[in-house]
Amino acid sequence: MLTAALSLTGALVYGAADFLGGLASKRMSAILATAIAAVAGLVVMLIALPLLGGEWTTADLAWGAVSAVVGALAIVLLYASLAIGPMSILSPLTALMSAITPMLWGTLVGAERFGPLGVWGIGLALLAVVLVGFVPERGAVRPSTRGLLLAVGSGLAIGGYYIVISHTSDESGVVPLVANRVVAASLLFGAVAVIAITRRARTRVAIPAGVAAGARKRPAEVPVHATRTAPASDVADARTGAAAAPDGAAHRAFLPRAVILALACGVLDAVANVLLLLGIRAGDLAVAAVLGAMYPAGTVILAAVVLRERIAPVQWAGLALAFVAAGMLALA
Repeated sequence: MLTAALSLTGALVYGAADFLGGLASKRMSAILATAIAAVAGLVVMLIALPLLGGEWTTADLAWGAVSAVVGALAIVLLYASLAIGPMSILSPLTALMSAITPMLWGTLVGAERFGPLGVWGIGLALLAVVLVGFVPERGAVRPSTRGLLLAVGSGLAIGGYYIVISHTSDESGVVPLVANRVVAASLLFGAVAVIAITRRARTRVAIPAGVAAGARKRPAEVPVHATRTAPASDVADARTGAAAAPDGAAHRAFLPRAVILALACGVLDAVANVLLLLGIRAGDLAVAAVLGAMYPAGTVILAAVVLRERIAPVQWAGLALAFVAAGMLALA
């Protein structure tokens, strides 16, 4: 089925994008990483526009703009949760919530109804959430309450994004996604500017006038988000074997690396969005959303290979149930 092929492919690309976004959010704020990714995604959409085409209508542009607001919130929450970690636990939890949300919407608001297989699938999905968050062994990865809440909120918002973008017409092509990226980039960079101005204002209030006057004589200020140290779990950095650089050198090297990760994330995210949109239009929203929720496969594989995250056996069971539940829901 075309919907399955497009949605599953998009899911794997999503997983890789989320992995890069989580790494970028460890080096800079999640909002800034998402804003940079949105710009990169906009470039990809503009390149794809002549190839895929699309009619420019007010309704489709409006749906694209609304999806940008919901999607931006979803991705900021997702990257913030992945930055807290562990990726291999929080990413599947987000996926489950993103799959269930469109299904509940279709059941309560639309005319979709689920038989016994769908009911069992939802039950297994909820059980998987419990198992994924339960860590009985010492030394196993334990998700924090804040990380779990961010992951759940992100999943709900991602499900809302699926619902909104499904209202666009087939004739619109990728036009709604172009509107999505324009609005998302504007909102996110606006939020980054507001946060930066607020922090600067608070700093000026907190620092005595004499000290602030002396600080103005310094040649340059290091951005707030560049002062974070590299996470110990980032094996990619640890493998370089280089000695710890002075603070100034670390700041200069740290931010460009984060920007590259965010840009790569945006490119992959844009490709995944195009595949998902085509999958939704080729078939059913619920099926596309559930199969699209398989994106943790890409994130988990990369987290295990690059970050060497350890998962307890009971969590593996939860992850297995999550994929079984997703398959059952797709068949339902």
